[in-house]
Amino acid sequence: MRIVLVAVGRLNSRSPESLLVADYLARAGATGRALGFGPVELVEVEGRKPGKAAEAEAITAALDPAARLVACDEHGEAWTSRGLAQRLGAWRDDGERRLAFVLGGADGLDAGLLARAGARLAFGTQTWPHALARVMLAEQVYRATTILAGSPYHRP
Repeated sequence: MRIVLVAVGRLNSRSPESLLVADYLARAGATGRALGFGPVELVEVEGRKPGKAAEAEAITAALDPAARLVACDEHGEAWTSRGLAQRLGAWRDDGERRLAFVLGGADGLDAGLLARAGARLAFGTQTWPHALARVMLAEQVYRATTILAGSPYHRP
């Protein structure tokens, strides 16, 4: 199953957050390959105009129409790391070929994208900077692959 993180905005490629995202996604791809996951990649998009509607257009253009969509949304469910791993494994086992996690801009995601999402993931009750949300998502995808692989990276 191919996994893509679609995020609004572009980070400086040499920023600490960008380097962490790249590292975690590379690790997830390497660990996940034997499990049927990969590649794991980041796609950054920019709306042509300000606002959620323009961002939604850019996100939609970057999405594979057949991808299962997971919206990262403050009103979503807070999954445990094991819960995320179980979902990834179940989706893969159910024959999903593409999975897209979507991170909106500063104002969140457009209602149309939220309605289209098969699931909504929240990073807890705190508000996180956009760049850190990317890092946390990339790390959790990596952690999920290590859980499924039986690696000691995740300690219960």
